[in-house]
Amino acid sequence: MSEPRIGVIGGGQLARMMQEAALPLGLRLRLLAEGPETSAALAVPGAEVGDFTDPDAVVAFAAGLDAVTFDHEHVPTELLRRLADAGVAVRPGPEALVHAQDKAAMRERLTALGVPCPRWRVVASPAELTAFAEEAGWPVIAKTSRGGYDGKGVWKVDAPADADAPFAALAGPQGPTEAQREADPSVVIVAEEFVDFARELSVLVARRPGGEAVAYPVSETVQRDGICHETTTPAPGLSPARAARLQEMALGVADALGVVGILAVELMERRDGEVVVNELAMRPHNTGHWSIDGAVTSQFENHLRAVADWPLGATDPVAPVTVMSNILGGANGDLVGSLPQVLADPRVRVHLYGKAVKPGRKVGHVTVCGTDLATTRDAARAASDLLEGRTHG
Repeated sequence: MSEPRIGVIGGGQLARMMQEAALPLGLRLRLLAEGPETSAALAVPGAEVGDFTDPDAVVAFAAGLDAVTFDHEHVPTELLRRLADAGVAVRPGPEALVHAQDKAAMRERLTALGVPCPRWRVVASPAELTAFAEEAGWPVIAKTSRGGYDGKGVWKVDAPADADAPFAALAGPQGPTEAQREADPSVVIVAEEFVDFARELSVLVARRPGGEAVAYPVSETVQRDGICHETTTPAPGLSPARAARLQEMALGVADALGVVGILAVELMERRDGEVVVNELAMRPHNTGHWSIDGAVTSQFENHLRAVADWPLGATDPVAPVTVMSNILGGANGDLVGSLPQVLADPRVRVHLYGKAVKPGRKVGHVTVCGTDLATTRDAARAASDLLEGRTHG
């Protein structure tokens, strides 16, 4: 049997790490990147440059491929349906991916499945947002149904006077791009109750087209300003029984939606211990980066195995605890120059994305596997602090 011809749309660090996972498997990925200097384009030979919202560019890219997968969820749904109708195996398929692309569709489907969600409602005006908040209690969260990421397109609305902001922003820089609005003019505002959570959790599962699926250990995540800063796996203080229930819930969502590849289910744990789903992602996910060094099979390899419809690998952790800390652009413009100092700790594994350093931009991550939570976490934080140009304290 010849190797499957797999295309990846999107040139970010997720596609770059897919390439790293593809090489040992003998897979040669084909890449459609936004530009020649993107993170993945620097790592994938023969990367093509094109606009992922341009039907002609995407259809031409997919010609001759056995399957197409993604670095992000922003390819227009109708364009993905066009590829699927032409016989390309789109993985995940458009009918599944829409639940990661559209928060209103996600909330509606998860609610129908009985999956716990925050109270929510689609609102068409500041008055409707205010009415929802009066019922659910102030403050509330407002989100654009499409186009938001890393905290963009999300507002905390504290009072009626603030209810105009999400609607004004629909046509502004925090809303969807012009291309996204043209591709899908049905972008709406989703109002959600403000969840005063104790912590955030994440469960990743990988699923093949025929239904075989595996779940990774539950991770605890630390988010700041909508950006993942750190993950700890397995999540501390989570009993095996509760962890198993969360894994089963994520596996059930993947099966019900027909996901192929990685599904990340981001959760908020209320102070009473109950959880609600915050977001879904159908691609390798920041909260699963720990698996490159901390699991038998990384999320990137299992994603490619699923897309190729190959047997999935074991998800067992290789150490009692693994901490992943993101490297965000800061005062240090010479990441490589800092490596000798960082690598003086032999426990630290560094992953740089080949991206220009800009304030707040994800430019890499570090991972430390260990036996003790406190010392493992401290080592990971010290390494990322050094690479960001901050003094570890």
